[in-house]
Amino acid sequence: MRASVAICTHNRAADLREALLSLLSQRLEDSFEVIVVDNGSTDATKQTVREFQQSVSFPVRYIFEERLGLSVARNRAIREARGEYVLFLDDDAIACEDWVGEIVSVFDMDPEIGCVGGKIDPVWEGGAPAWLPPENRTLYTILDYADDIVEMQRPAIPFGANVAFRKSVFETTDLFREDLGRVGSNLLSSEESELIERVRGRYTVYYSPYASVQHKIPRSRISRRWLIRRIYWQGVSSAVGSHRKSGIFVRSMLKVPLFVLLSIPFLYDRRRVFRNISRIAYNNGLIRGVLRAHQ
Repeated sequence: MRASVAICTHNRAADLREALLSLLSQRLEDSFEVIVVDNGSTDATKQTVREFQQSVSFPVRYIFEERLGLSVARNRAIREARGEYVLFLDDDAIACEDWVGEIVSVFDMDPEIGCVGGKIDPVWEGGAPAWLPPENRTLYTILDYADDIVEMQRPAIPFGANVAFRKSVFETTDLFREDLGRVGSNLLSSEESELIERVRGRYTVYYSPYASVQHKIPRSRISRRWLIRRIYWQGVSSAVGSHRKSGIFVRSMLKVPLFVLLSIPFLYDRRRVFRNISRIAYNNGLIRGVLRAHQ
C-alpha cells in the first residue's frame, strides 16, 4: 500500500464528513487507506466514519484513542499505518483532487525525502480579517511557501493540516513528543516543528503547491482575543519544547518576568499596541512554559 491518510479528530463530526468526502476524487484509490483516529469524541464521529466506510471501495479504519492529545492521536495513527507514507489531513480541512497522488509523487522523486507538506489555503467564516498582521498569518495555519515543488529550507516547515512522512523515518526517529501538541482546549503546539527538525537530521523536507488543502477558520477564532491567546500558547510551546534541549535555557528563562516589565511602556505607543500586547502574551507564555517544564 502506497499511502495511509490519517485524520485525527475530536468532536467535529460534520467537519470530518467533509474531509472524508474530499478523498473520493483521489487518484490512488486502489493504493491508499484512510485511518480515522477518534480522540475521545462524544458526538456522531463513529457513525460518520461507519457511513463513509459503506460508500467507498478503499479501506477505511476507525480507531478510538481514549487518551486525549493531538500528538497521542497522531502517534497512534503512525503506529497503525500500513502505507509507505503517512499523510496527515486535519479534520477541518478539505483535500484538493489528487492530493494523495501529488504527495506520493514528491516522495517518489528521492528516497532521501522524509517529509512533504503542501499549500494550505484559508477558508474564513465570514471573511478574512482586515486587522490581521502579515506576520501572524501562519498562526492560522496558512502556508504558501513557493509556486513549484521545492525543498523547504530551515526554519520553514510544513504545517500539520497538510503534512506527510515517509513511514520508514520512524524506524530511526522518535514519534511526536506527547508533552507538546493540543490537549483539550489548550493551544499548545510546536510538536510538528520539533519532529521535523529531528527528521531533518537524516532527510530532506519538501513542499508542493499542487498538494493543497483548504483549511476552515471558524468565526470563533477570527478575533484579536483568540489570536493573543494563540500567541500566548506559542510562548508556552517554545519554552516546553526547548526544555529538553538546554538546561541553561530553562534557568535563564526563570528571569523572563523582567521582559514583561520592559514591554509594558511600549503599550503607550498606539501604533504598536497590538504587536506589543502580542509580545507580552508570548513572554507570559514562556513563563508558564518554564513552570510547566519544571513540574
